[in-house]
Amino acid sequence: MKYLDNIQTLYFIGIGGIGMSALARYCKLKGYDVSGYDRTESDITDTLISEDISISFEVSVESFKENSSDKENTLIVYTPAVKANAILSYVKDQNYTIVKRAALLGEITKDTFCLAVAGTHGKTTTSAILGHLLAETGMAVTAFLGGIAENYKSNFISNGTMITVVEADEFDRSFMQLRPDIACITSMDADHLDIYGEASEFENTFKDFSQLIENKEHLLYKKGLTLEGRTVAIEEKADYEAQNVKIEDGAYVFDLKTPTRTIENLHFFLPGKHNLHNAVTALGMAILAGSPTYRLPEALQSFKGVHRRFSYRIKTQDLVLIDDYAHHPTELNALHQAVTEMYPQEEKLIVFQPHLFSRTKDFATEFAESLSQFDEIVLLDIYPAREEPLQGITSKWLLEKVKSSRKRLVTKDELPTVVKQSKCKIKIMAGAGDIGVEVNKVKEYLQDEA
Repeated sequence: MKYLDNIQTLYFIGIGGIGMSALARYCKLKGYDVSGYDRTESDITDTLISEDISISFEVSVESFKENSSDKENTLIVYTPAVKANAILSYVKDQNYTIVKRAALLGEITKDTFCLAVAGTHGKTTTSAILGHLLAETGMAVTAFLGGIAENYKSNFISNGTMITVVEADEFDRSFMQLRPDIACITSMDADHLDIYGEASEFENTFKDFSQLIENKEHLLYKKGLTLEGRTVAIEEKADYEAQNVKIEDGAYVFDLKTPTRTIENLHFFLPGKHNLHNAVTALGMAILAGSPTYRLPEALQSFKGVHRRFSYRIKTQDLVLIDDYAHHPTELNALHQAVTEMYPQEEKLIVFQPHLFSRTKDFATEFAESLSQFDEIVLLDIYPAREEPLQGITSKWLLEKVKSSRKRLVTKDELPTVVKQSKCKIKIMAGAGDIGVEVNKVKEYLQDEA
């Protein structure tokens, strides 16, 4: 692999990121000296440190020098999500070899049988299901996940290196670095318009990605998208279709129709039609990869989900607290569908932390419509991530567009009390920023006050 030729040390700038940390684990497993920098401590960085990966939380050249070897033997890996800092400036000035995360991932996977999961929504859940199906059916798979799979308590599955499962990230056109043998596109809803400018350009980039798959029977996509390949749907005529879908004891029970066979009586425990669609897609990809079909039903039934994807944090007779990563209007709609299907008679509170000023601006009308479906709406301030504020784009501005008499903007300090006081039995906290930290505080407060 060209990036890793003669390399002894890898230094990850932004090592605590979900995609970066999976790559760091892989490189550590392969015997490289791995270290890195991240801005904040987290469960992920704690886990990496426990695996003997050194991490600095201080942006200093000195901390970098302590963990790097000779320039010729060191590879610097960074993610565009990390803004310019002293370490990145130093390694550029000193002419270290520097690559983006996506380039290293593409290099690692190019000599494997690569299964790539693309789409605006559903990448993490689909890739986690797929990695689990392959591992559970005895396939030699390494999976790099964008979330923590509950079965493994990790974003990295290592069951061999013949096959790789990766999330094909559309941000910054990263997925064009990959050379997949099998791929799927779960959705092409416009996003990242700060990068792409126009929705049409965003969609065209997905079409460019689809052209990377030479055998179109190895490209699965959601029926209705304008692509060439095999279609996926739920109770709608498609190449890969969930048929006879019903709910029994909190699980979807369905038959899977493929172009060549039907697998009956599959059980899947994640709520929401969007998750069922993800499961059908993952099953199709696993079959194409050669997974023994007779083992797939048991493997699917044993899948426990992904952390922060409709994760129950409290589930009692009187109170349900759900944690979800939804940060796009389509994802909020899917979340509402799932929770309504599970709890049709109960009132539902949503606590939402908008993610990015640009996304809030670009989809304000859609966000307002999605949020207005819930019985009670609580907004936190916008999580900026990589962005500077935009004039006039605030959570207060967004809240004014929401059609509800039960809506309010709160601070993080107020949040536990506000959630506790809500009369809604179903309480949902959603967003892609640091709201996950607040979920823990709210959970503790609700349990302490119970």
